[in-house]
Amino acid sequence: MIHRVRIWDLPTRLFHWVLVLCAIGLFITGKTGGNAMNWHFRLGYAVLTLVLFRLVWGFVGGHWSRFVRFFPTPGRVLRYLKGQSRPEEKAGHNPLGAFSVFALLLLMAVQACTGLFAYDEIAYAGPLSGQVSGSVVSLLTTYHKSWGQYLIIAFVSLHVLAIIVYTALKHGLLWPMIVGDKPLEADLPPARDSALTRALALVVLVILAAAVYALVAWGNAQGVAGFGF
Repeated sequence: MIHRVRIWDLPTRLFHWVLVLCAIGLFITGKTGGNAMNWHFRLGYAVLTLVLFRLVWGFVGGHWSRFVRFFPTPGRVLRYLKGQSRPEEKAGHNPLGAFSVFALLLLMAVQACTGLFAYDEIAYAGPLSGQVSGSVVSLLTTYHKSWGQYLIIAFVSLHVLAIIVYTALKHGLLWPMIVGDKPLEADLPPARDSALTRALALVVLVILAAAVYALVAWGNAQGVAGFGF
């Protein structure tokens, strides 16, 4: 018997797709330069807010969005490689997919944070670039403009390739992240996805957005010729 189980709550799905759009926008604006850098900064602040939201939501979000449900422990990874995973270990992210999720979150967080300190030596400076030494700014800018984006492109490419492979093998990954529900053989507990849950997510997002806004405003107020909102 097949059970349709709510795996991904709406806040998690919106986080995922908005992050995808922001990443695409960041790549385009970063390569375009000029006035597009204004939007590059804004999208960078949005990504930082989104990553912070996902970190919080990983502890208070829906059942399957919580990190404890899919963290790739040695036992889970070993069972997965042996083909002996428990149903609940494959409902959301499988152990190998979880590595990709955490790696991407880490890389996006580092990329967004280094952007706060980056300086192009022409017109645009991150709002916190005046708070550290020139050598640190140079180091963080180099990472942000080279290794950081290359690592993200590589991991995103692997992520997309994995989705294509799993889709070909009839393991639905993409559609559940759109609609939220996933057909499963096991009758597992659904994720909370009520109006109250979504309201909580909105409150968390607003608080984190305000915190990022305050950080950027504080940096700009220190006299840095950077770009705010």
